[in-house]
Amino acid sequence: MATHEATWRYRDRFGDRYGRTYFRRFGPGVVSSIGVGTYLGAPTDAVDNRYREAIVTALEHGCNVIDTAINYRCGRSERVVGEALADAAVDRESVVVATKGGFIPFVGTRPDDPGAYIRREFLEPGLVDPEDLAKGSHCIAPEFLSTMLDRSRAALSVETIDCYYVHNPETQLTARSPEEVYDQLQAAFELLEQAIENGRIGRYGVASWEAFRVPPDHEKHLALSEVVARAEAAAEAVGKPPDAHGFEALQLPFNVHMADGFTATHHNSPANGEPISALSFAEQEGLSVFASASVLQGELVEGLPPEVAAELAGDTPVQRAINFTRSAPAVTCALVGMGRPTHVRENLAAGTFDPLGAAAFDAVFE
Repeated sequence: MATHEATWRYRDRFGDRYGRTYFRRFGPGVVSSIGVGTYLGAPTDAVDNRYREAIVTALEHGCNVIDTAINYRCGRSERVVGEALADAAVDRESVVVATKGGFIPFVGTRPDDPGAYIRREFLEPGLVDPEDLAKGSHCIAPEFLSTMLDRSRAALSVETIDCYYVHNPETQLTARSPEEVYDQLQAAFELLEQAIENGRIGRYGVASWEAFRVPPDHEKHLALSEVVARAEAAAEAVGKPPDAHGFEALQLPFNVHMADGFTATHHNSPANGEPISALSFAEQEGLSVFASASVLQGELVEGLPPEVAAELAGDTPVQRAINFTRSAPAVTCALVGMGRPTHVRENLAAGTFDPLGAAAFDAVFE
């Protein structure tokens, strides 16, 4: 598990290579504001090998955030992260490892008949109740998440996962009402509060694609105020004060073309109830945002709008795109897919430049 002492030692080891705001506070210590994402890539041995080398390179050059999920690349991403943690010349306790549960995972490769696989491996053994499924492949019932959490710990070869996300809970809105989904989240959060107590995780969050960016009348919307309220209720249910809950992180896409996490006021301020954006809500509530799709899964390699690029520091379009994401309020870390060591070096070099200050970032949208 990542610790205060180890993450600060890591910062002392690498901090002089980067700008003054490159390392930021999270959990018990500090994390790099650029993290490795492991979503993209075919489930093959060749891609595994490239990822392993890239993650080791990242860990040994100042990046101590690794983000994955049990379903990424048919489970291979978690296993490769675990191997890289063992191979890298860094302490395990200096690295924040995050993973996710919610989607039913394949093992190693995509089966020829996914439906038959799910029936055989999850429904018939009773690991998943058919009533808890959405879209035939998504479940956030506590018993399922508990099993997936332990499978992730085994695949990652870690005792404690530093941040465990409930993965895309808006998927459940295709099968049930918002109130039922909030009830599901509360039950999941109770499980995760208990997992903190028994050392299986350090803290938890919600990773979403649409839920927090779309308006309240959208079929995929979830209200951050209600999500936090359910975390508070979950803490009380396990005997903790409501404000001592372990819900500390949000993951949502944020980049120059998907900036609605900052521009769209779809949530109510915890301070006064006024409409605010997801990032402003996180800032007011003290939640850390780990931004996915920072370079739009590679699409921003070709460049940013000229008027935006002109305001950002960086030697390449990718570096400027990363620094746009790192400039946003409440963003603790910009997650970037890094499947090759060459990607790692270019991406981490973005951290040698300072991001925009708050006033300059706001001015980009004027």
